[in-house]
Amino acid sequence: MMKGILITKDDNGQQVALQDIDESMLPEGDVTVRVACSSINYKDGLAITGASPVVRSFPMVPGIDFAGTVEASDNPEFKVGDKVVLNGWGVGEKHWGGLAELARVPAQYLIPLQSPFSEKQAMGIGTAGYTAMLCVLAIEKHGVKPEDGPVLVTGAAGGVGTVAVAVLAKLGYQVTAMTGRAEEADFLRSLGASDVIERGAYGEKGRPLGKELWAAAVDVAGGQVLANVCSEIKYGGIVAACGLAAGMGLPATVAPFILRGVTLAGIDSVMAPKEKRLEAWARLAQDLDIAKLENLMHEIPLGQVVTEAPKILEGKVRGRIVVPVG
Repeated sequence: MMKGILITKDDNGQQVALQDIDESMLPEGDVTVRVACSSINYKDGLAITGASPVVRSFPMVPGIDFAGTVEASDNPEFKVGDKVVLNGWGVGEKHWGGLAELARVPAQYLIPLQSPFSEKQAMGIGTAGYTAMLCVLAIEKHGVKPEDGPVLVTGAAGGVGTVAVAVLAKLGYQVTAMTGRAEEADFLRSLGASDVIERGAYGEKGRPLGKELWAAAVDVAGGQVLANVCSEIKYGGIVAACGLAAGMGLPATVAPFILRGVTLAGIDSVMAPKEKRLEAWARLAQDLDIAKLENLMHEIPLGQVVTEAPKILEGKVRGRIVVPVG
């Protein structure tokens, strides 16, 4: 038996609980991992609360990422004792995830744990931080340099936002952090933000073209926020869009794209190929300050996951929630 969070569903709806789970129920896969740590991401909040039907089959162990040690392997790429990390691939949605003591997955889902990170630190980064690094890489590859002007990060106090702010600041960019939580301003400045602005009017319908303010942006919001951010990007700039916290719609015009040559780059972390994953994690090891990482993460026990998960949907979570499992 193993301890884990299990989501079940019957005629009365969805139930979620920490319980003993028979190891024989583990899904197919050629690598079995003893999970050391997982985390709670926005998608985990959706899965655990049932606020959105992200879980595709039941029963399901949530947890879209984990770090741990290989306990058994039928794949030559990984051997017993290897430290590994998983992000995405539909884990926690259609394949059992990381919020249990054991996980069994296809080897293609895994990458080696990158030095110098511990398993706890890797989950302090988690899928949110790895996604943030993919956004930074998109901005760099577009050719945006620190001297080109400020970079905006929306949802800056959340998991993606905090890592994006910290990494961009270390790389020398002038970072403006947007948040709906004014009380987090000092915290965001401690991560390297030069300025902190409130979300405010960005959630309301704006002009097709606003004043050119930002050389680039990392957006986790979507919806009206993303539309307004696009309208304020400088000529030839880029928005790396990776979230939908403010909605799936995009009530924008084509004006920023055809009059200013703005690029809207979609960032997918779930199905990203292995080479992109390895590049992102290697750059996190190089460009994310470990001390700042420690400041943006906090731990909760596995038994608190069900009650903590709704808070991430309510925008009440700062940074990253790490869940020691093993």
